[in-house]
Parts: sequence; C-alpha cells; structure tokens
Amino acid sequence: MQDVKTVIENLSDEIRQHEYRYYVLDDPMISDAEYDQLMQKLTKLEDENPQFRSSDSPTQRVGGKSLEGFSSVRHRNPLLSLDNAFSYADLVEFDKRINKIVDQPHYMAEFKIDGLSVALIYQNGVLHQAATRGDGVSGEDVTLNVKTIRSIPLKLKQAYSRVEVRGEIYMPKKEFLRLNIERDEQEEKPFANPRNAAAGSIRQLDSKVTAQRSLSAFIYDLLYMEGETVESQEETLSFLLEQGLPVNQQAKYCENIEEVFDFCMRVQEQRHELPYDIDGVVVKLDDISVRSDLGQTAKSPRWAIAYKFPAEEKETILRGVELNVSRTGLIAPTAILDSVNLAGSTVSRASLHNFDLIAEKDIRIGDVVLVHKAGDIIPEVLGPVIEKRKGNEQTIMVPEICPACGSHAVRSEDEVAYRCENINCPARLKESLVFFASRDAMDIEGMGPAVIDQLVEQGLVQNVADLYVLDEQKLATMERMGVKSAENLMQAIEASKTRSLGRLITALGIRHIGAKSARLLTQYLFTIDDFYQATVESLLQINDIGPRMAESLVYFFAEPRNRETIARLKEAGLNTMEEKQEDRALPLQGKTFVLTGTLETLGRNEAAEKIEALGGKVSGSVSKKTSYAVVGSEPGSKYDKAVQLGINILNEKDLLELLRES
Repeated sequence: MQDVKTVIENLSDEIRQHEYRYYVLDDPMISDAEYDQLMQKLTKLEDENPQFRSSDSPTQRVGGKSLEGFSSVRHRNPLLSLDNAFSYADLVEFDKRINKIVDQPHYMAEFKIDGLSVALIYQNGVLHQAATRGDGVSGEDVTLNVKTIRSIPLKLKQAYSRVEVRGEIYMPKKEFLRLNIERDEQEEKPFANPRNAAAGSIRQLDSKVTAQRSLSAFIYDLLYMEGETVESQEETLSFLLEQGLPVNQQAKYCENIEEVFDFCMRVQEQRHELPYDIDGVVVKLDDISVRSDLGQTAKSPRWAIAYKFPAEEKETILRGVELNVSRTGLIAPTAILDSVNLAGSTVSRASLHNFDLIAEKDIRIGDVVLVHKAGDIIPEVLGPVIEKRKGNEQTIMVPEICPACGSHAVRSEDEVAYRCENINCPARLKESLVFFASRDAMDIEGMGPAVIDQLVEQGLVQNVADLYVLDEQKLATMERMGVKSAENLMQAIEASKTRSLGRLITALGIRHIGAKSARLLTQYLFTIDDFYQATVESLLQINDIGPRMAESLVYFFAEPRNRETIARLKEAGLNTMEEKQEDRALPLQGKTFVLTGTLETLGRNEAAEKIEALGGKVSGSVSKKTSYAVVGSEPGSKYDKAVQLGINILNEKDLLELLRES
C-alpha cells in the first residue's frame, strides 16, 4: 500500500506543477488531453484508495456539498481599502506626503485588478481558509469556492507553518462575455461588469456552480508569515511567485513618482488588450520597513494609493435596431450605430437588452445616444441625449413576429422578453434537436451535437420530425458515421417512438416545463390532444402547475408550426398517449422517495420517472413522511437528514431491485 501512496503523491505533485505552468505562468508543458489523462489516473487511484486522498489533492477542485450560508471570519489585521488619485497632481501630492517621512521613496506600481478581494491562510503549506474582505474587519468563509479556482494552489512549494496572503479574484473577459450571453438567454439579469460576476460567483452557496465559472486570481500582498519577514514589496511579489501563487508580473519598480505616472499612462492606453479587467494602477511604497512610520487612516494606509482610470463614454447616432433570435428563442434588440472608437475598439453595434428598457429610457431611432462598454467588454447604450433631439426620431416598435421564421412573437405577463415559440425556428433548431434527443427526453443514443450539426448543415433535418424520416444510406455517408453507426442510430431513433408521453412533452422543450412537470401533467392530460384543449385556467387546477408554466404550455400548443410538427411526430408512430392511472396497478402508491447524489445507471430523472410510473411520489426534501431515501455517489445533506430521521436507505442497486419486484 505504501507504493500506491507514493504513486498518488508523485502524480499529485506532477499535476500541481502542470497547473502552475498552465494557470499561473501561461506556459503549459503538456496538451489538455495529456493533462486530462493524468487527472483521470489520479482520480481512479484515489477512488480505489480513498485513505490516501488528501485535502490538497488536485482532484478536490470540483466543488462539494451546498452550504446553507457563509460563516464569518475575523481577519488578523484589518484589510484596508485605498485612497484614490485621478490625476498627476494627485500622485504628486501623495509623493509629497511620503517624502516628509521617507527620503527619495521608491515605488511598486501594480495593475489594479477589478475583482473581489480575498485573504488566504496556508497552514503547513496547505490551503486552510479563504475569506472575503467583507467590511475589512470580518469577511465570509468562502474556502470551498476558492478551492475550485485552479490558479490558486492548494499547496505551497514550501511548508511554512502559517502564511497569510491577500489577492484579487477576477473573471476573465472571455468568461464574463460567455456568462452574460448565457444569462441573457435564460432571462436572468446580466452581470454589470466582471467584478460583480466574480463576486457573485464566489458567493455561491453551491461550490459546483463556482467551479463552472472559470475564475482566476492574482495575489499581491503578504499579510503574515510566521517567523519570517520581507523587506520590500518587490521582494514580496518574488516570494509569492516562488511559492506557486499567481502573481501579476506586469508590476513595475519605479524610482520616483514621475516614473509611476508614465507607467499609469502606458497601462491606461493598453488596458483594453488585457484578457482581464483593470480599473487603475495601485502605487505602493516599496520599502516595507518604513510603512509603519507613515501609518494609516481609519480606512486606508498612507503608504499606498490607487490611480483610477477615467470612465470612457462616447456619443454616437442610433441608426436602427436589428432583431436577433438566440438558441433558446429569445428575440433580442441590437442597436445599429454610427461607428465610434470606444475602449480600444471600433463599435458599430451595441446591446439594448430588452424592449421594456428601451421604453423606460425612451430610446428612439435617430437619437444621439451615449454608449459605453460594460466591464470594458460589452458595448451597450446607456440612453439618449434628449437635448440633442431634432424632432424626427422614430419610436422603436416591439416585435410582432419572429424575424427568423415568421412565427408569432410571444411575451408572458411577468417577463420582459419576447420569444419565438416555434421549436423548428432556424435560429434555435440545433439546440432543439440536441435537447429532443437527450437522455432525459427521447434518449436517442448516438444523436449527439456533432451528428446534429451535420444533419442540419447538410439539409437532412429542418424540423425535429425529420429525424423519423431519415435515410439510412445518406446517414452512412456522413463524416465519421459509416454503415454500422448509421444502422445503430436508425435503431435508436425507432426505439424512441415507444417513449412515454411525458418524455415527448419534455423533449418538445417547452419553457418552464421540465421532466418532472411533464410527468405530472400526464397524470391529468392523457393524450397529446388533451394538451391542445388545455387552458390556463384548467392547468392552474393541477397542483404544482403555476401561472408561468400554464401560460407557456398554452402559447406553445397554440403555435401552428408546433402543431404541424406534433402531427408529423404522431404520424411517424410516436407514442402520444398515457395510460390512465386508474387502469393500472400501482404497487408504489402512497410511497414517497427522495433522491440524492449521482445515480450512475438510471440518472435522477429516469429514476423519478420509473418511480412515478409505479405510483410513487418523488419529493425534493426529506421529512418523517419519506418512505425511502435513494442514495447515489456524493450524496448531499438529504442523506444526513434521512439517517437522522431513520428513513429507509436504498442504494441504486436496491432501487432497481425494488422497481423490478414492483
């Protein structure tokens, strides 16, 4: 066993080194595929020998159990904020104050990263705790979330008994853009800037969400090191880097305040080319030994200052509005502008977000508008310059039809967005097909995104119903397909015809209707024709069906193009009926199940479907009325509560056996 432990330790060290080179130095030694192979090997070894899995293992970055809240952490010394400088004169005044105490002061000028300040504590070289700055005196314990950030080492190069550092967690511009597009499509409010996005990601109670956000960090201060001291800020940055911590190496040692200002001007011009957002330059007295002589105010140290860059906004003319349809059917307005140079690039298009905002700000075509870049990244219209109106500006009309397919544009009462409900709209067809074929929907094995891309691009599928009239010979000629794969795919498509009505309703991708809601609905609506006849009022009589879900269903089945697609699916032989519960034996009637953790064979949705098909109820919470808790790998707090209440515990094998016997 000792040999296995040594292998795990050596493999962990190797992976840490690769992470350091990739995430900190941006100088990888191996490919992503090779890195993945090392991680898979380590994961397998640790799963087989869990006694050798350490808290600082590279495998421990995926996030763990959800928290109910963050505990408070009191900082050893207050984490102070900085006074601001906005001009050369402000920097000169700062320098004069320093010169009263220090003769010929030298400075370190560092990028002011626009993120979330965090303090990290390492004990015996291992990351022990991470806390937000909070009010400077106390912050929140965000250790689990910070552990998911791959640029932050879980283990330092040297095992000092206690090291405390401070840094900034940030979201790269590319990730910020991706996340906001995703939030727009899900009708969630976009983050205003990368700093808000980083803060929102770190303050997730579920660390698995944080792990998906691709955050990074720069460490810039040594708060405490037991038994050791450093003499200068330049030495501090070198020490941090030597320990494997991510340090922004753009910092510059400056002989005087004139050099500092020159550096600030160069950075201000180049900042838009950086992959992360900065809002200024932090200027620090390099000599740490004399900082205490300068002291501090209640909020800020007197030995440092932040030179802040001015916000950049420009005026231009709004020439028109273009409507674009997202992969989820969202119809979004985009401003067409006279070109203007803004934040380092030429801008001729900008986001208008939604039509409520357009009306609220009274933005009109022909207006002189004020434009900026949210987080120096996403161009958006702030509003019109009313005093420059000439009287011939035109009101921006809300859409009545989808610009991509001509279907009716629909807006729910409680939403700001207009949407296309046509499942086959060209703008959303690929997304519709991927979801339709997914495991929780029609479960068409082999029908993945790569195959769907080819089917759509070659014109073989223009409607989800086209899947059921595909030609096997044409499939076989597709890239990386072949005769056998085409035959298997056709068999999977044929098998999907027998799926339940609940699966079909799920597969149609109706907004707000997931697998559980679809199964619930088919307990009251037994044929696809029943869905056509349903009204908002009748749907609201069903427990757990709310106004938004009811309205979405009615809109979907009222769209003629969707009705045409469903008719074709019915003609192709898909199951569009559900057996009435009173006509079948229900061996699990009256039994309540709670599912927690990952079920490898069935998956949570399929397990729930099978339980409910036999009359059982699947609940989201454990109580004394729970009959069984079905526990997969990495179960959450539901498992702990089930044990505490003495609930019957089933593993996946037990559940499968129970379902077979029933």
